[in-house]
Amino acid sequence: MGGMILRAATLGLLPLLHGFGWWALAMSVLGLGTALVYPTLLATIADVAHPDWRASAVGVYRLWRDSGYAVGALLAGALADLFGVSWAIVVKGDKKTYGY
Repeated sequence: MGGMILRAATLGLLPLLHGFGWWALAMSVLGLGTALVYPTLLATIADVAHPDWRASAVGVYRLWRDSGYAVGALLAGALADLFGVSWAIVVKGDKKTYGY
């Protein structure tokens, strides 16, 4: 839970920050939050999957989770071109981060 709160707080502050130094610090904090969350998500999938199909379950989960990063990057790039980087960050924020 702490990792998700850290990610949400960082993503909420990003549009308010200006300058490379602040963005680099924010991205480091966002990475720390992600590092706290991601292993827990994989462990949850592994816990609920039967040992015979656990590897497949984790693989399918990672396929869809990681393909979301690619789609999100393309969407964020298009939004940044159209409306600016701050809007791209706010619009792209994932549902789990903002709790809806």
